[in-house]
Amino acid sequence: MKDGPASAAGGRKKRVAPAKGVRNMRPMDTLPTNFVDSRDFARIAKAIRYIDANFRSQPKLEEVAAHVSLSEFHFNRLFRRWAGITPKQYLAAVTGSAAREALTGQVSVLDAALTVGLSGPGRLHDLVVTLEAMTPGELKAQGEGTTVRYGFSNTPFGRALFASTPRGLSHLAFVDAGQETAALATLRATAPRAEFVLDDDAARSIALRIWSPKARGGAPLRLNIGGTNFQLKVWQALLELGARDRTSYGELADSIGAASSTRAVAGAVGANSVAWLIPCHHVLRKGGGLGGYRWGEDRKRAMLAWEILGASATVDDARERRRVAARA
Repeated sequence: MKDGPASAAGGRKKRVAPAKGVRNMRPMDTLPTNFVDSRDFARIAKAIRYIDANFRSQPKLEEVAAHVSLSEFHFNRLFRRWAGITPKQYLAAVTGSAAREALTGQVSVLDAALTVGLSGPGRLHDLVVTLEAMTPGELKAQGEGTTVRYGFSNTPFGRALFASTPRGLSHLAFVDAGQETAALATLRATAPRAEFVLDDDAARSIALRIWSPKARGGAPLRLNIGGTNFQLKVWQALLELGARDRTSYGELADSIGAASSTRAVAGAVGANSVAWLIPCHHVLRKGGGLGGYRWGEDRKRAMLAWEILGASATVDDARERRRVAARA
């Protein structure tokens, strides 16, 4: 395992060519305003969990802001920038009459809202995603002879580590604040003989393509990942079922003809190395409960909330309306 060159003579950084099919970012390019770092995302996720647990008391903005250690002004601005609506509007959405009627058991208000389809997500995204498995020979080679371009970028759900080979995106993992080194070590362990080349520009371009509709283009986004035959079947089923709507471990097991293997299906879901695109966050418990998530239950809850609020479209549309108004 080795890293590619990071600098040239005189201390100037050497430009690294982006992966094939990924446009390079110009210095003046900026990420959408709803892309946040991991510290801000943790505040948002913590606030959503607090509202979920305390919606019956209708907490005031001051109370929720204090819970995440921000002023009312800064918290309101951060949440609105991320979700496209204010915390007060979000609270109203998840405590609507349909959600209240569903709260007959131990299901959280967000779970209830999802269960009854309260502004529930339609299709996860408009991207065409194709999954291509690594061959047995590639797995055995442990990356030897392969260049892996990796980089970090902010996303709507905090900082993430992206990695690609010439055959497609192979890794997308959310990274908590201060955990970049550990995340990179986990990535390198998947291909210890590969050459790793830092390319943050390519990572930013992939993030834009995934979460900014205006940057998507028409070509399919290729995934190239390694796993057992069983894992690959589960991940393909997730692409087909989970990208359309929420699903359960039982439904996934049924879809691949393994109705008695729910536990094994859960293990395959947990082993997924490409977050969001292979939508393991859409897998809920049989009764509609949230369930676990490889990158944290709070993140899963916030991801589902972001989807039901239509935050991506809301923020992009609002930005476009501001541009039109400025030109008028």
